[in-house]
Amino acid sequence: MEITKLKTNKFKTNLCSIFLTLPLRKDTVTKNALLVSVLRRGFDKLKTQEEISKKLEEMYGAGFNCGVDKIGNYHVLKFYLETIDNQYTLEKENLLQEGIDLLIGIVFNPLIENSGFKKEYVKQEKENLKKILLTKKDNKAQYANERCIEEMFEGEAYSIYKYGYIEDIDEIDEKSLYEHYKKIINECKIDLFITGDSIENVKVPDIKGKQIQKININHIPHDKVKVVKENLDVTQGKLIIGLNMPKEDKAAVAMYNTILGGGANSKLFQNVREKASLAYSAGSSYIKRQNTIFIKTGIEIKNYEKTLNIIKEQLEDMKNGKISDEEFNAAKKLITASIEAIPESEEDMITFYFDQRLFDDNLTVQDYLNKINNVTKEQVIQIAKKVSMDTIYFLKNKED
Repeated sequence: MEITKLKTNKFKTNLCSIFLTLPLRKDTVTKNALLVSVLRRGFDKLKTQEEISKKLEEMYGAGFNCGVDKIGNYHVLKFYLETIDNQYTLEKENLLQEGIDLLIGIVFNPLIENSGFKKEYVKQEKENLKKILLTKKDNKAQYANERCIEEMFEGEAYSIYKYGYIEDIDEIDEKSLYEHYKKIINECKIDLFITGDSIENVKVPDIKGKQIQKININHIPHDKVKVVKENLDVTQGKLIIGLNMPKEDKAAVAMYNTILGGGANSKLFQNVREKASLAYSAGSSYIKRQNTIFIKTGIEIKNYEKTLNIIKEQLEDMKNGKISDEEFNAAKKLITASIEAIPESEEDMITFYFDQRLFDDNLTVQDYLNKINNVTKEQVIQIAKKVSMDTIYFLKNKED
């Protein structure tokens, strides 16, 4: 297990996080998602959620949470436990050590019955996971974004949905899930992050993790733009466009994204939403580890062609160097403010440094801020010249 301590006196709390990192694979993704939910239900010393909740209350109302994420072509199982810093306890208890011990117990000492997880917990969490997957279409914007990812990265690891697939749930039982757990604990990369002030003298058991093989991004752009239109019962159309970005100079790409669709001063917001009044929402997001930008708009279905044409105009304008000083400076101000805010959140700090460790970048927050501050308008224009439109996904009404 790799341990990272991020000392800061900005907070009255400590945050401990354990990350189990695995290759993102279709045959294991559903088990991973289910596993996180089962582990949180109880472990060898505290066998129920009620007992865990009682323990958290005794620890001055400590907070526990967990979930799954996909970062690049990795699937990450995440566990968080937040406590108040030791110096603020009534009896100067070592609350941080208690929190680490509890978190390690939940992740590494699960509740086992008859050579498997507790049958009742697995059954209940299977039903909960089914509900998540069955309601995937309820959030139309999120659904459209996931569908664009599936189409753009079809046949590649990044197309896999982080919560898995409903058709794989029924075949999982308490014993097969436990066998899967034992396998991944021996194969995954294990990270422990600790933030806060009183973090020096904590004791952590020697848990062996693997240095998992680095997975390169192997996306092959489509020969021509892939256009996918899907019908669903919607009142508002969702137009999502995936852009292929150059691999070099991620700071310049981040600036490109912010100028394109990163805020109220961006080209998409100003030209698609404000001036043309074509979109209820218009913006873009940069998926750094996939070298991809997704343009996201919510529009009236009849405005598909008009909106698409104005978006294409913005991409062309940036290729041709049409970026005003006002646009450039507003984007730099927005992105530097977001970076400067990272040390103001323990979770954001951990997320940033975990990402750096996972991909061997090893930048500090200040390093990244310096990179952004050094980006020039000419660098952004050179990025713009290398951008290609890969996938257009449009979610519209069945009747249109």
